[in-house]
Parts: sequence; structure tokens; C-alpha cells
Amino acid sequence: MDNTLSKERYSFFDLVEVVKILRSENGCPWDKEQTHESMKSNLIEETYEVIDAIDKRDPYLLKEELGDLLLQVVFHSQIEAERSNFSIDDVIDSLVKKLIYRHPHVFGDVRLKNSDEVLKRWEDLKLKSKNNASEEGIFSDFTTALPALILAYKAQRKAKNVGFDWKEADGILEKIKEEVDEFKGVMNSNDRDKMLDEVGDILFSVVNLARFFGIHPEDALRLSTLKFIKRFVLMEKIIKEDNLKISDLSIEELDLYWEKAKKLETR
Repeated sequence: MDNTLSKERYSFFDLVEVVKILRSENGCPWDKEQTHESMKSNLIEETYEVIDAIDKRDPYLLKEELGDLLLQVVFHSQIEAERSNFSIDDVIDSLVKKLIYRHPHVFGDVRLKNSDEVLKRWEDLKLKSKNNASEEGIFSDFTTALPALILAYKAQRKAKNVGFDWKEADGILEKIKEEVDEFKGVMNSNDRDKMLDEVGDILFSVVNLARFFGIHPEDALRLSTLKFIKRFVLMEKIIKEDNLKISDLSIEELDLYWEKAKKLETR
């Protein structure tokens, strides 16, 4: 190792230098071949590994996964630095300027009462900073390359920030019932496009319900899915203890074992 990089403790600047060396002529063959496109899946995977560490409430794992995610930011910035477009310093400079600009209630004289007002002000400033005078639309710069639940949640939140929202939860519940009834009307039609459309409307309305109560639908669905997996694993264990094979059981028998697992969980 280069003696200049042999330290007891490293800094952010050392990370930038290491990535620069990895991408250099005498660097790592794999790192040199990478592009923005080839690294896209890595960026998504590292993000979800950070989420997993948060869910596990493991600070040591979180530290490691945040490091892996930070590497992605530095790596993509280095690719652009090599093209003389921008550097990691430019990324940081742009971010800090944006944070100061969009927090006039912290760095200026603006006074806001609560987080809802902060979000509305954020959207107003965002539109101004993007120079959208000719477009004037809240979705004019909206990123749609997101997982569907997050996309729905962000779209609804944007609409809420300009006053387009439900006044009470009962209205959303009625909307969900209405969408379910509409699905019932097409589910025997063998028209997959109509069923796709109606299921989408149901999900969108459920996201609205979650958002109304300050619940992120991604978190809620993830929690329920992990609960389902945990209970299913317990059900399999009980079935094995009874010297049975899960594949040999009927759905009625599986339901009984499912209830047994559910009761064990609550003890």
C-alpha cells in the first residue's frame, strides 16, 4: 500500500483519493470498467441494505452499510470528474447551497409553525429554484423512476402540499370500498387490463390511507411481509415436529397450522 494511505484513521478525503486510485490507469481492472449504468443495481442494493440495518437496529451494521452507500456517491462522482463535468466537491457544494436555500426558517428570517408548513414551503422553493416559470406544475420535475409504493406516496404528498387532499379518513375508507366494488365488477370478465387498472386504484387508495395517518406504505408493507415470513417459518417448524410434509397438506389443514403459529407468536 502507498505509505501516504497507511493511516490509523481515514477521512472522507482519503475515501475520495482511494476511489480515484482504483479508477486510475494502474488501478483495479474491475473498478476501471464500471459506468453509471453498470453501477445502478449496486446503488439500489446498497440502499436496501441500509434499510435492513435500520430495521435490525444494529448500529455497527448500519455504519458498514452507510459506508457502502457513500462509496456509491463518491464512485459516481469520480466517473464525472474524469469527464471534467463535476467533482465530489461540486456535489457537496450544490447540496449545501440547496439545504441553506430551502431552509429559510433556519438560516433566514422566515417563521414556520410545523412540519406541514415546512414541506409546503420546500415545494414552493423547489419550483422557484428549478426555474419552472414556464411550466408551473408540481410534477414538472417529478422523478417517476421509483418503486411503485414510494412513487404513489410521493405523488400524493406533493398534491397535499398544494391543498389537494382528503379532509378526513372516512372519505378514504369509502374510496377504498368503492375501488374494491369496481374490481368485483370486472374480476370475472377475463379482462386483465381492467383488473390491472382496478387493483392499481385499490393500492393507490390504501397508500392514501397510510399517508393520511403519517404511515409510510413501504414501511407498513415491509413489516407485514417480514411478519408473514416469520409466521410461515414457524408454521413449517410445527408441521415438521408433527412428522408431516407441508406439500402433503390441504389448504384447510394449512390454515389450522397457520393459526397455531399465530397463537405461539402472541405468547
